[in-house]
Amino acid sequence: MIALEKLSTIKILGIVLILSSVFLLWGNHLLPLTNPDEVFYAQTAKEMINYNTWWTPHLFDAPQFEKPVLTYWLLRIGFILFGITSFAARFFPAFFGILGALAVYLLAMLGFKNKKKAFLSAYCLMSAGLYIGLARTVFTDMVFSIFILFAFVSFYWGYTVNSRKKAGILLFFICAALATLTKGPLGIIIPLMAILLFLYTQKNLTFLAHRYTVWGSVLFCVIAAPWYLSMIQKYGSSFTYEFFYNDHIRRLLIAEHLKNDRWYFYPLSIAGGMFPWSGFVLAGSWYFLRQFRQKKIPVFSAFLGSWMIICLAVFQFAHSKLASYIFPLFPAVAVIVADFIYAAAGEKRKKTLTVLLLTTVGILFLSAIALIVCTFRFPHYVSSPKSIYVFVGIYVAFISALFMSILKRKYLRAVYGIGICLPALVYFAFLSHKEFDHFVSSKEAAEFVVEHYAGTSPLLCSKSFVRGVRYYTDMEVAAINMGDTFFFSPHPITYINKPKLFKKFFNANRLVFAIFTKSGFADAKRILHFMPQFHVELLKVIGDEYIVRIRFDTNLNKPY
Repeated sequence: MIALEKLSTIKILGIVLILSSVFLLWGNHLLPLTNPDEVFYAQTAKEMINYNTWWTPHLFDAPQFEKPVLTYWLLRIGFILFGITSFAARFFPAFFGILGALAVYLLAMLGFKNKKKAFLSAYCLMSAGLYIGLARTVFTDMVFSIFILFAFVSFYWGYTVNSRKKAGILLFFICAALATLTKGPLGIIIPLMAILLFLYTQKNLTFLAHRYTVWGSVLFCVIAAPWYLSMIQKYGSSFTYEFFYNDHIRRLLIAEHLKNDRWYFYPLSIAGGMFPWSGFVLAGSWYFLRQFRQKKIPVFSAFLGSWMIICLAVFQFAHSKLASYIFPLFPAVAVIVADFIYAAAGEKRKKTLTVLLLTTVGILFLSAIALIVCTFRFPHYVSSPKSIYVFVGIYVAFISALFMSILKRKYLRAVYGIGICLPALVYFAFLSHKEFDHFVSSKEAAEFVVEHYAGTSPLLCSKSFVRGVRYYTDMEVAAINMGDTFFFSPHPITYINKPKLFKKFFNANRLVFAIFTKSGFADAKRILHFMPQFHVELLKVIGDEYIVRIRFDTNLNKPY
């Protein structure tokens, strides 16, 4: 990679563009949209099309306010460009992932003034597991985080290049406004608090005491405020309660996912989400923190540190925790990892780097062994066992080459090779699977029901399938989850969680098609045992979805 120093910035950005497109975009059509979140966002955009509105998100034929509107705009544009397909829905998350890799390169160039280190920063980010995952799924987190990244890059550009102060500050507020339209007020809270902390450490708070800040604030309000104000004006407390209290304040106070509400969840999520660079995160963090023992802390280190401190402070104390929530700090982590790798590769003492590289390559080798084991243990999931063996053979040969590169102290060559492994595994897993999508998507089950459906009753679905069945059928649905609480965010559909509600539903609907989980099917049979006039017929099992027809028959006089 010595040639990088001889390439122009435009050519290096072109390399980053090509690599990130392969890592993040290629093959996004192979898997149908999955339950329960991808179909949630895609169905909202579909219903906005049906209601001919670009302004009010709809779900289950009613306005829904779980997220702001910008993600749905992007989804609609994707549908216009590519049709209503899984590739179209995933296009903009991948597109923003690509833009994020380019932005990290530019940020690292501003901070390090080193093309190799900047390229390595972009490379570590685009090859990290959580980054690949969020680029290939329909969530708000990728778009939201990249707008925050743009805001940070814009500010740092304006801060370090005097002639770009005006543009940097204005772009900062524009990007923060777009982030606010993507996921909410954190779009301005996170970057603004971080740069205030940074300016405080630099004893330069007066940097923002400028008319550009006033104009930037005006631009922020012009871009972000109209949608919120119109929703408040039109829907009043139903919007403010759902959006501000239920989806923001309540998640600070109440854990939506109880098992995640642990102090160590985010540190583990950062390390795990950066795989295959997990070990490098730990070493890089130690290397990074050592810089704060110096009398004069490097400006770029203070900037990255402020960024990470605020992100952790904002999310750590909230009780609702998901790995994707902490995603806005991943670009900073990638830069820190790249800084450590580059520094360690250039020092005379390379023992730590050697150990980390050998450990990572060893884990990647074990992944190939696991792939072979899974082929024998779960053969019904594999479309072509021979293709698995060919892939594993090539993969093992590649891992062996990486091992030799480490022994020959070709450290950066080994690093770039490691970055290829995870995208290759992900792509091949999607390409070679036979039935994996049956366990993550309701597409085939929904298509079967549409083909055989007869009647006017809502489709009865286990809670986890409701959104997917709605997306793939466009039919009215009802949810069943016996003994459970309601959805964390309200869904305007019939919800059955008690036997009396179950009986009421079937007394009103004499022919019902249902898609149950295995346990949901057992619950339904147990209750219908006491309703002998109903005949239960299991039509088909697709993955973990039990497709059932339940009909009323007065000729039946014995329990099922």
